[in-house]
Amino acid sequence: MRPHCGNLSILLAAALCALGCAAGARAQDSPAKDAPAKAKPNAATDNATKNAEDQPMWDPLRAEKDLEVGQYYMRKGDVDAAIDRFQDAILAKPGYAIPFRYLGEAQEKKGLKKDALKSYQRYLDLYPRAEDKEKIEKKMEKLRGEIEKNKRKTLE
Repeated sequence: MRPHCGNLSILLAAALCALGCAAGARAQDSPAKDAPAKAKPNAATDNATKNAEDQPMWDPLRAEKDLEVGQYYMRKGDVDAAIDRFQDAILAKPGYAIPFRYLGEAQEKKGLKKDALKSYQRYLDLYPRAEDKEKIEKKMEKLRGEIEKNKRKTLE
């Protein structure tokens, strides 16, 4: 029997393994030409209060806070800030009707009649049995009339 053949096989296998591991490590160290560069942190876009792109936006507590702050801005008279907060509430809790009503009111106050009409319609689509449905439908009818009136003026 040749006992040294077994040892030789083990040494040969170990040497091949070491070579394979070293080659793999070198391949990982040098970036591939087609590999995308790693993104560096950017203080302007990295924000601890924003969800990562691969995470859902669903955050009902944030939506409620956005509504509260948006209503505060409306009372203060800062319609643009209110619109931003109501839109954030919509992103944080898609399918929630209330932000669309408030967004419609803010857009109407700012003179964005078509946008307000869309927001009110979305509110009623999401909440067809709303207590204020008749009031909202009257607002929508008024907005449609104003939009139509503006169309006629521009055609003349």
